[in-house]
Amino acid sequence: MKQITATGHTVEEAVAQALAQLKTSMDRTDVSIIDKGKKGIFGIFGSRPAIVKVTVKAEDPLEEAKSFLYQVSEKMGASIEIEVKKDGKQLYFLLKGEKIALLIGKRGQTLNSLQYLTQLVVNRHSEQYLTVILDAEDYRNRRNETLIHLAHRLAQKALKTGKDVSLEPMPSYERKVIHTALADNKRVKTYSDGSEPHRHIVISPNNIDRNAKRHSAG
Repeated sequence: MKQITATGHTVEEAVAQALAQLKTSMDRTDVSIIDKGKKGIFGIFGSRPAIVKVTVKAEDPLEEAKSFLYQVSEKMGASIEIEVKKDGKQLYFLLKGEKIALLIGKRGQTLNSLQYLTQLVVNRHSEQYLTVILDAEDYRNRRNETLIHLAHRLAQKALKTGKDVSLEPMPSYERKVIHTALADNKRVKTYSDGSEPHRHIVISPNNIDRNAKRHSAG
C-alpha cells in the first residue's frame, strides 16, 4: 500500500505535494492530518509547516488482478479477454485469446506461474485469503484428463516392473489429480516426495503385488 508524508505552508498545499508524488487523485486516497501548521507573525516568525499523511486506497482485488493480467498479456503480445467467476473463497479467471498458447506455455508452466502471481496480487489487499484458479481455453480440464490417463498408465508400469515410478514435478493441485485418480487402485499407493518446486509424485506397487511378482519369478 502506497503511503507518503508531505509538508506545506497549508494542509491543502501539503496534500497537493503528496498527490503529485504519488501520482494519484484525491478520490483515490485517504488523508490524515498530522499537524495543521501555524502561520506565525507576519507569516514568518514562529511559523510551522502543515504535515499530512496520504495513503492510496486499496484497489478492488478483482480489478487489480485483471489489470495485472492485461498488462502481462500485452507485454507478451497476446491480447486476451477475461471472465471472472467467484465460488466462495475461490476465484476463477477464464482467459480467451487468439495467441492464448503463449500464456499457457509448455505443459502449463507459464499459466501456473501467472496463477501464482495473480494470487499474490489478489491477496495483497484482500480482507480474506482467496484461492485463484487461472484457466485458458479450458486447459485445466484437458490437462486433468491427460494426468488421469498418465496416472493409470504409470500405475501399470509400476505393477509390471515391481518398481517405484516417479513422475515429473507438479504443482499441488495437479498432484492431487494423480492421487485421486489412483485412490481406488488397491494394488498401488501414491505419495509426494521432494521439496517445492521439485515436489513430485511416486507411484509404488503395494507389497502384496511385489511378493506375488517374486514368487512368480522364482
